[in-house]
Amino acid sequence: MRLSLTTFGGPQVHIALFIRHLVTKRRYLSEAELLELFALCQILPGPTSTQTLTAIAFRIGGPRLAFMALIIWLLPAVIVMTLAAILLNYAEGLDLSVSFVRYMQPVAVALLLHSGYAVMLKVVQSRTMAAVMIISAVIAYAYPSPWVTPILLISSGIFSAIRYKNELEPQPREPLHIEWANFILYAVILVVAILLGHYTTFKPIRLFENFYRNGSLIFGGGQVLVPAMYNEFVEFKHYLTSEEFLSGYALSQVLPGPVFSFCSYIGALSMRPDGFWAQLLGSLMGTIGIFLPGTLLIFFIIRFWEQLKKYRVVKASLQGVNATGAGLVFAAVILLFKPIGGDPVNIGIVVTAFAVLTFTKIQPFWLIVAAVLLGIIF
Repeated sequence: MRLSLTTFGGPQVHIALFIRHLVTKRRYLSEAELLELFALCQILPGPTSTQTLTAIAFRIGGPRLAFMALIIWLLPAVIVMTLAAILLNYAEGLDLSVSFVRYMQPVAVALLLHSGYAVMLKVVQSRTMAAVMIISAVIAYAYPSPWVTPILLISSGIFSAIRYKNELEPQPREPLHIEWANFILYAVILVVAILLGHYTTFKPIRLFENFYRNGSLIFGGGQVLVPAMYNEFVEFKHYLTSEEFLSGYALSQVLPGPVFSFCSYIGALSMRPDGFWAQLLGSLMGTIGIFLPGTLLIFFIIRFWEQLKKYRVVKASLQGVNATGAGLVFAAVILLFKPIGGDPVNIGIVVTAFAVLTFTKIQPFWLIVAAVLLGIIF
């Protein structure tokens, strides 16, 4: 609960706090073990920080403790994001002005741009991977389809595995002993959700399918979540406007806990035509749909991770996946900047906020506070 209320930022920030609280103070596991689990969760689709905490709890106390840790970690942010969506819809319904959030949108673009820049510096270490990043960004921008993101990630992972496999040192390995129950459950839910989403017009079921599918195919954490959600719910389905999307993303950046709680906001706004209780249902579908795939997968793979991590192809594929993740973030920056890009004030805010994030230690929280104050004053 302490982590869920005090851990701001994305996975790269979260991991430092996990080490401080779970390794240094509590000594639940060693730093090396925690970093290995973090690396595992970066390989898997889904919310990296959430999966890391779930994996730690699983190793300490099994599936019950892991499930409890998951609920406690995500609940505060999910509640706030759901309330934000309901209040936004309420204000619009009463024709109340929400113009004070208008400067949150360029700040959100700057936050996303800074995330892409930070990811690029860490994961793009060669000209080949730089080319993968650029090509991915161009394709994602030119074809904003929900299926482009997973296709690009899988293709780049395969390319990277073939390209770099022989450059890694081989390690002794044992035959894998796999318990398939959680993976089968994950796959059955995915297939059933896709079939129901295709043949039904019941919107909550379709929302669950949208989020579960994206939760199954998003590698790279919150940075890659944003372009996937934008393509799905703004460009493709038009459930949200770009302004609503950016405001919600900006809010998610200043909340502690998982960035994937943004999906609770999207789910609630997607159901607004059907009233208050439908919005709560939409939030529930978004929350369960986006978090469940990663949880089932970490329950499945944590049992044989010690054996799997010794395979060179697994390590090699990660380079391409990470480079494409950076490219997807830059494509999202361009898509999100287009609706606000004609205003010199917005351009100035984006540039200033990016410079502050890059060259100072000022936290995103204060940038969002400043943006709201600017909206109130001006």
